[in-house]
Amino acid sequence: MNSFVYVTYIQATPQKVWDAITKPDVTRQFWMHTNDSDWKAGSDWRHTRLDGDTVDVQGKVLESDPPKRLIISWFAPHKAANPELHSRVQFDISEHKPGIARLEVSHTDLQPDVLNGVSIGWPQVLSNMKSLLETGKAASMW
Repeated sequence: MNSFVYVTYIQATPQKVWDAITKPDVTRQFWMHTNDSDWKAGSDWRHTRLDGDTVDVQGKVLESDPPKRLIISWFAPHKAANPELHSRVQFDISEHKPGIARLEVSHTDLQPDVLNGVSIGWPQVLSNMKSLLETGKAASMW
């Protein structure tokens, strides 16, 4: 299986980074989707387009330790019945220095076709999140 790891440093607190990943009103500003869940281990989560009707990715919350770590399974709805096609995303958030958070995103157990997409998608999404948290405005990437 393939994996993708991305590390960035963001002028924000770990809590603000956590909120950017987990709060629909924030994710909609930089991801053009909402991430919807109660973020408790065992709960479902959905990555929903802003139309509110289309779920592009979904999964289960595998581990949740706010604001330090979030681990989720990740799959397209049409792959829900086949666990071999599910991947895993781990967000590790820590304070690098006062006012600077370190975010590491590890996306593992990737099929080759998914690796191609996330290798382009994660850098765009996380760069956009960093812009939003540091400047109050996300870049217009989509």
